[in-house]
Amino acid sequence: MTKTNTTIGLNKKARFDYFLQDRFEAGLVLEGWEVKSLRAGRLQLRDTYVLLKNGEAWLLGAVISPLECASSHIHPESQRTRKLLLHRSELNKLIGAVERKGQSLVPTAMYWKKGKAKLEIAIAKGKKDYDKRDTEKDRDWQREKERLFKH
Repeated sequence: MTKTNTTIGLNKKARFDYFLQDRFEAGLVLEGWEVKSLRAGRLQLRDTYVLLKNGEAWLLGAVISPLECASSHIHPESQRTRKLLLHRSELNKLIGAVERKGQSLVPTAMYWKKGKAKLEIAIAKGKKDYDKRDTEKDRDWQREKERLFKH
């Protein structure tokens, strides 16, 4: 994972809803106003997903809120579909996982790397309700164990 000062946004719900497996780093095709908004931290990754279409990866559902001081000749669309930049070999792995194994692609984090916005996506398998309850029980037990050892 990256340093906290370079993190733009996290998708905390992804860990709760999915079993996360392999992770990939993807670049994004952004417009100028979107980069400015990301620098201001105006990003929501909560209900986002990655769609593979025609051998390309697309980010759907990400909300980048425009700044109030945006230029008057630009009409920003906060929830537009954005193209992800991946190597062909990575795309082939993702396509294989999604088509053959029936898994999905979930964005887990967005961060800055060498001045460029990067998106971390993970191959994910959906959790059932009982899996989510088990996760909550484990987390509560870990928290309780920490309290007991602390005192």
